[in-house]
Amino acid sequence: MYEHWHGKPYYSLNAFCKNTYGEKLYKIALNAGLTCPNRDGTLGTEGCIFCHAGGSGDFAVDMKTVPTVAAQLAAGKRLFRDKKTGSRYIAYFQAYTNTYGPVSYLRKIYEDALSEESVRGISIATRPDCLGDDVLTVLVDIKEKFPDKFVWIELGLQTIHEQTAHIIRRGYDIACFDRAVSALHGIAVPVIVHVIIGLPGESPRHIYQTIDYLNRSGIWGVKLQLLHILKGTGLETLYREGAVSVLSKEDYLDILIHCLERLSPETVIHRLTGDGAKNLLLAPLWSLNKKEVLNSLHHEMKIRQTFQGRLKEGGVLT
Repeated sequence: MYEHWHGKPYYSLNAFCKNTYGEKLYKIALNAGLTCPNRDGTLGTEGCIFCHAGGSGDFAVDMKTVPTVAAQLAAGKRLFRDKKTGSRYIAYFQAYTNTYGPVSYLRKIYEDALSEESVRGISIATRPDCLGDDVLTVLVDIKEKFPDKFVWIELGLQTIHEQTAHIIRRGYDIACFDRAVSALHGIAVPVIVHVIIGLPGESPRHIYQTIDYLNRSGIWGVKLQLLHILKGTGLETLYREGAVSVLSKEDYLDILIHCLERLSPETVIHRLTGDGAKNLLLAPLWSLNKKEVLNSLHHEMKIRQTFQGRLKEGGVLT
């Protein structure tokens, strides 16, 4: 429908990068050796129930063998050496909570990444309760120091519903999320929000309410992720006890399409499936074939003649 979407029925990150930077940007996942208030005892020690001991950094470079940001970026770039298009990168601080540490260290790792010539910008995964004034100051400073590069913040919201947030051991309320988004808007840092589809106890209606909330929040990007059952998580125990089930591919695609239809057409879609490491994923195993899932999504959206923002634009949200 939209020419700047480059043929897809939604506004993908790849389309945004091509429109803005003239090329595809490759993401290099980093591990800065940080932890999380949900693991170090500040809020808890077990983490969110879907997060295993690697802190959602399954595809980040191993800091034990590659200890510096510069070395991790170099190792990450080698993984893309056979790619035919694009030669610039997004440094993605992925593992654990990447604003949760001494501000002097945070400043150093962000600047180390931004100083790499081939890095267009950084994306920092964190929690809304780990964005104090000192961290915001660092973000302002690095934006000024590297005016030709971007700084994005990714917030792991997952859901707006407090009952679900308690079940998944998220550790903060929706008011905390709102304050963080407002503060980031105040310093002109784009916000990407993570949402999980298929959380325990949530119906499609609950998920659509979260999507509608994001539209009102004015967030820039979203990651829509299928709930994965990973080994070594709280979800594994519930899954083996039969207390938690996972979505079929058909049900997931149906909910995902409805989410896209509700989302503002200006919201950049950073993820639509999620990646579960093969050695950790218990269910759903169909999600391992990411290419097939995306092809099925595109095919189904074509059959339905639908696209991102269709319901929102038509004013028929229910």
